[in-house]
Amino acid sequence: MDDMYREQILEHSKYPHNFGTLDAPSVSHEEHNPLCGDKVRMDLQIADGVITDVRFSGRGCAISQASASLLTDELIGMPVEQAKVFSKDDLLELIGIPLGKNPVRLKCALLSLKALKAGLYGVGHIHDDDDEL
Repeated sequence: MDDMYREQILEHSKYPHNFGTLDAPSVSHEEHNPLCGDKVRMDLQIADGVITDVRFSGRGCAISQASASLLTDELIGMPVEQAKVFSKDDLLELIGIPLGKNPVRLKCALLSLKALKAGLYGVGHIHDDDDEL
């Protein structure tokens, strides 16, 4: 089972879904992981409280890029209020591979979620404690 998820991670990192930027996003926020240098920007188009389009851009490891790709697939059509409560565990379930206790890998995986939440809540920075996501 893990091999299937590893293949999914590699596929999403090589051929990410929804990669790019939106011309006039309703919400845009970029986060940076200082531990490894990964950067992820999330752009969202919102209409009537629903995410109608989403793009991500940036650079980083396979886990951060695949995580952002998987997250964007989930977000299209999702109500903003549901996206605000999309959790760390929800995203880790999408990724599907155990990241163990390695804080760098976990921060890479959660970078897109951090950018999403900071953008939706309109704050400049979400606390680095990954349990807060």
